[in-house]
Amino acid sequence: MEIGKVERSNISGALKIGNRIAFKYLLCLVFSFFGREILSAQNHQRPNILLIVADDLGYADLGCYGGDIQTPNIDALAARGLRFSRFHTSPLCAPTRAMLLTGTDHHIAGMGVQSRQNKGLFYEGKLTNRIVTIPALLKANGYHTYMAGKWHLGDDSTSSPLSKGFDRSFVNLEGAGNHYDDQSLFKANPKTPYLEDGKPATWKNGDYSTDFFTDKIISYIDQNKADGKPFFCFAAYTSPHWPLQVDEKYWKKYQGRYDEGYEKLKENRLVTLKKAGMIPQDAVLPPNHARVKAWNSLSEDEKKKEARKMELYAGMVDNLDYNIGRIIAYLEKIGELDNTIILFMGDNGAAAEDFYNDEEYGAYIRQHFNEDYDNMGRPTSFISYGPQWAEAGSAPFRHFKGLTTEGGIIAPMIVAAPGMKQKNQIDHGFVSLLDIAPSFYEWAKVGYPASFEGNAIYPLKGNSMVPYLNGKTKQIHDDNYVFGLEHGNIAMVRKGDWKIVNIKRPFAEENFELYNLATDLAELNDLKNKEPKKFAEMLDEWKKFSEEVKVQLPTK
Repeated sequence: MEIGKVERSNISGALKIGNRIAFKYLLCLVFSFFGREILSAQNHQRPNILLIVADDLGYADLGCYGGDIQTPNIDALAARGLRFSRFHTSPLCAPTRAMLLTGTDHHIAGMGVQSRQNKGLFYEGKLTNRIVTIPALLKANGYHTYMAGKWHLGDDSTSSPLSKGFDRSFVNLEGAGNHYDDQSLFKANPKTPYLEDGKPATWKNGDYSTDFFTDKIISYIDQNKADGKPFFCFAAYTSPHWPLQVDEKYWKKYQGRYDEGYEKLKENRLVTLKKAGMIPQDAVLPPNHARVKAWNSLSEDEKKKEARKMELYAGMVDNLDYNIGRIIAYLEKIGELDNTIILFMGDNGAAAEDFYNDEEYGAYIRQHFNEDYDNMGRPTSFISYGPQWAEAGSAPFRHFKGLTTEGGIIAPMIVAAPGMKQKNQIDHGFVSLLDIAPSFYEWAKVGYPASFEGNAIYPLKGNSMVPYLNGKTKQIHDDNYVFGLEHGNIAMVRKGDWKIVNIKRPFAEENFELYNLATDLAELNDLKNKEPKKFAEMLDEWKKFSEEVKVQLPTK
């Protein structure tokens, strides 16, 4: 073969090889570009999820529930979605958050008790590796994950929001904080411990908690709004949790509204809740807790101060509503509102604590704060509205936060989601915070694993609400579904319309009471003696639940 022919052949071959390489490179570029676009489109088809939790919000506070506080943004959300009249939580903050973020019982999650006490298995005082959190599983499946607000689920590096799946977070590690600065409410810490993205963070004194947390939420979403990935966002507000503090422009609009007292407000709310369709027309009010003093037994100065407490509380709810409106307006501005599931809820019944006069915490609080009338609502005041106003906040249910009576474990919940069949309607069926995690996973098209990061995890204990919300099923739970709660040996078990509840200490099984909630919403008629077979059945369900979650009962 001639040399020239060889050279031409080599050149021709090289050109062919070069063309193939160039073509493959071009294909890579095309697939890379369109692949990203396809992945982005697939991600965008999955909805964003916004979970909003109000801290210690009463059942009867919201306008859309029949309350007297102005909540136009929450009311508008309810008009786009579904209100639940029988949404069940745990009776306290930390257990609720553990159940909410894991979809299983708070004992199993590691938060058998509210405080950070290490009492052994299921009572570690922090989230454990027996569970997987919503943010961790969603993050592993392509979601951005953000939160701002109250954590209360452990304060070491293994149980922080960063270690439990949040990309970005700014949190108060404790159960409460001053709403204007970092002055601690608890003697264990001189300053309220805040973390941002797992590192100690400072609070800019003068910022108001609900405004500040909303700023953080919006800033986190804004950072990645253009990358096509969906987000899960947890707005864990500390409002309207004590201490009752808020700017005058929010509470002054309620000045004089509560001068007739807490007993009158409780009566009024029974009427307005019926008018709103939240409770049956034959519902009645339970008697007040023994801790509540009769309004007419108070002096005029005491009445004046009590009325101001409720004005401040209403102002905090008003401000909370304003900030929820800010988030919704932002989502609409960036074009994500129609692709965002929004779930708003309270974390337990209305709060009855009075830590200012508490034996354990009161001395420290009184040293750093006061409850003087002229100072009420300001950064140096410490005000709780106590069992008296909590009874009105939980109307028409019995009692309040901390107890497993209906008033302690029923809270408002509103869901607005793309594709929902029900809009501006009320659901009266049983639903609990255990149903939220499986719902989010179904919306996000994420399967729930048997193990996560090498650890076997407990199964979900609730049911997805999605088939019901889409009109494919008629109910979320049938009458055989069992829901149990226990905290500090205060307990309940519900099955269908039947419930046993025990709020006496020391714990004893014979102190359980039996109620049929279909006919006795206020838990006034104990049927234990009239329905011995049903009581025995329910007591057996308690024993199975207690064994499953390893409840620590007092030894005789």
